[in-house]
Amino acid sequence: MAIRTELTLRLENTPGALARLCDLLAAEKVNLLALNLESGGVLHLVPDNPVHAAGLLRIKEYAVAEREVLYAPMPNGPGAISSTTRMLRDAGININYAFASAISEHEMTVLVMAVDDAQRAATAAGM
Repeated sequence: MAIRTELTLRLENTPGALARLCDLLAAEKVNLLALNLESGGVLHLVPDNPVHAAGLLRIKEYAVAEREVLYAPMPNGPGAISSTTRMLRDAGININYAFASAISEHEMTVLVMAVDDAQRAATAAGM
């Protein structure tokens, strides 16, 4: 488990809004490690270079918020997410929101979790 920086912003609900943002980041060689787009247009991004990504987005007049999140690669199998979230529960850490993705043919998945205090949560999880 690691601590990463998540960028949160709002996208317009128009065709191509996400594509334009992804094209902008790709042109600058920013790799997206995770993303979650909510139905209301709130976009959560975990880029490999958050300083560069946030700067690019701000230049293009996106209102970007930054926060530390837990980024937990884990085996892609039954119980992996349960084990990780149980560790946080046992330490009294509340998960405000989370998102994950896996491809069934791959051995690993990643879980992104927003918590009130990422440093304390990481310590509780043995990082």
